[in-house]
Amino acid sequence: MKSSLTQFVLALGLLLATGCARPEQVPTPPNLLPKEKMTSLLVQIHLLEARVETSRLPPDSARALFLSQQRDLMLRNGVSPTDSVFERSYRYYASHAKDLDGIYAGVIDSLSQREKKMDPTRMPRPN
Repeated sequence: MKSSLTQFVLALGLLLATGCARPEQVPTPPNLLPKEKMTSLLVQIHLLEARVETSRLPPDSARALFLSQQRDLMLRNGVSPTDSVFERSYRYYASHAKDLDGIYAGVIDSLSQREKKMDPTRMPRPN
């Protein structure tokens, strides 16, 4: 009994030591996309999602359209869709909460500015 408890504690300690890396310990992936590029890509992806959602396509067709358009979006922005650099960069920034918060603050700001341009009723009126 004591042996199995010791093994369990050792295994748990090893798991915690290797599996719970702090953000400072997460290695920077090769070809990390800069924060500005991530912000721009996320804005474009959210706009693409909105367009696809309002297309009234069946779910499987909407998904196929989104994936095709997302691939084109990545290519237009110089990001290889087969390289997974976007996913690696996103995971890296997600493990660094302050960085991801800053990126999404930029996304929200950019989308809010676009919304104001599109909806003249939300614009402040001159006095």
